[in-house]
Amino acid sequence: MVERRLSAIMAADVVGYSSLMAADEAGTLDALKAHRSTQFDPLVRQYRGRIAKLMGDGVLVEFSSVIDAVECALEVQRELARTESPITLRIGINLGDVIIDGDDIYGDGINVAARLETLAEPGGVAISSIVQESIGNRIEAQFADLGDHTVKNIDRPIRVYKWPAEGGRPPQAAALALPDKPSIVVLPFDNMSGDPSQEYFADGVVEAITAALANIRSFFVIARNSAFTYKGKPTNVRDIRRELGVSYVLEGSVQRAANRIRITAQLIETENAAHVWAKKFDGSLDDVFELQDQITEQVAGALQPSIRLAEIERVKRKRPQDLGAYDLAMQAMPHVWSLEKSETETGLALLGKALEKDANYPLALSLAAWCHAQRSVYNWVDDVNATKAKALEMAELAASQSGDDPLVLSVLGTVHTILRNYATARILLEKAVSIDPNAAWTWSRLGWLEAYADRLEPALEHFEKSRRLSPFDPLTFNTYVGMASAYQGAERYDKAVEYFQRALHERPHAFWIYRSLAPVLVGAGHMEEARAAFAKLMEHFPDLTQQKVREAMVFSPQFMDRMLDGLAALGLREN
Repeated sequence: MVERRLSAIMAADVVGYSSLMAADEAGTLDALKAHRSTQFDPLVRQYRGRIAKLMGDGVLVEFSSVIDAVECALEVQRELARTESPITLRIGINLGDVIIDGDDIYGDGINVAARLETLAEPGGVAISSIVQESIGNRIEAQFADLGDHTVKNIDRPIRVYKWPAEGGRPPQAAALALPDKPSIVVLPFDNMSGDPSQEYFADGVVEAITAALANIRSFFVIARNSAFTYKGKPTNVRDIRRELGVSYVLEGSVQRAANRIRITAQLIETENAAHVWAKKFDGSLDDVFELQDQITEQVAGALQPSIRLAEIERVKRKRPQDLGAYDLAMQAMPHVWSLEKSETETGLALLGKALEKDANYPLALSLAAWCHAQRSVYNWVDDVNATKAKALEMAELAASQSGDDPLVLSVLGTVHTILRNYATARILLEKAVSIDPNAAWTWSRLGWLEAYADRLEPALEHFEKSRRLSPFDPLTFNTYVGMASAYQGAERYDKAVEYFQRALHERPHAFWIYRSLAPVLVGAGHMEEARAAFAKLMEHFPDLTQQKVREAMVFSPQFMDRMLDGLAALGLREN
């Protein structure tokens, strides 16, 4: 029988950990250890908590009392604010049913706590409504009601309360350094159409403008995925300057009515919150791409007045013949990048409809190719080789239509990677970043290419560059998987375990990660944890075999031999 109990769960994570490590790895580790030994751990013991899981810079703590959990979190944050430590925490707390597995805990209540942590401010605490109701007036601190939030992998809205409440200001994370070139983030534009179903269209406008600006080599442009973490949130440009390390913010709105469209954009300088320019762009849906180009050119001219329009180094993506194909591709985008099986299937269905309208639309072809690539490498299909062939067919067709598009080149390079055509993949990926040096995902794919070659240092270098270009990217968990794989190739198993576990903390439903975590735990000598990870793997991949793993994954023969030896030791059958 499964053992369960009601517990208060505190999830804590270090703000900007990767940036701190990149700037001063030894100093950051020392500061984190000092905080753990002198403040965090003693306070957990004082409030009768139990550290249930460590995940690199993250931690899960179980309490039998919700009052103790909240008091502990508040005291941790107050103590940190009194010090000069570079460590800043976000903390989330939930009350829920948990499943007990030895010293470890699992369950939906833990997932909610982890999501609450991401909604907390740096130096702050976020709690669920059930925690707020449980503490009542028994704690002096005031929590502000942030309303209902929809979060990833939780099938219901969560009502969130935060501390400090309005008027309080938690300590801030260290500011990211400004690049030595004009730097900008394009924030999500507001959908002013009065129709929530048109949200994707406003997102598509931002996607296009971001891509066009990114192709100007003299600019530093924050990736779309990080920019979209600000969607629906009140923004302060000075905070954005600190959090993203940019000098300019482009924000605006999109209003679509029938066949007419109005785009309003304004460029803001982040140091003094000064407006550089603002303008309205009116046209028909037939003019949408021209309007996007106009905005891009005016932003470029404002940021770098000395350049002439003819000198703007950007690539215009081949546009679809049918705007309905564009709409469907934009709707598919978030599903494609989730790297979860059911989401990928939803994305493929939308892209299939887009290709019915325009069979040669490069964006839809590339995104579909990337979906098929995911299906093959994550063991989501039985016929891995046929799925890889389908990915190559679609990626090559996209490149034949738009061979100078960085995303198209990156997807084709990724597909050649999974086919183990490493030399071709490197040429394509390096060409993509020569066109768009701000392509965070392409830098990540170059990191993966080095990891596949068992080259630890260049892999980590590329992954960190990707992280700097997109500090809050939802795909960061995949970067952690890449870093873990690079450490795995170097047989640094404890470090690999740390990053695989951190990836799972970010994306608990990416069950394919257990395929790697289980043998790495064997290599690290943690057999009990390895058996638990292997059980989780087989729960979600009951037909998995050593042969299927070898067919799907792309690492070197010696890497795969070591990995499969670990899986075999846990009981994975050969065929």
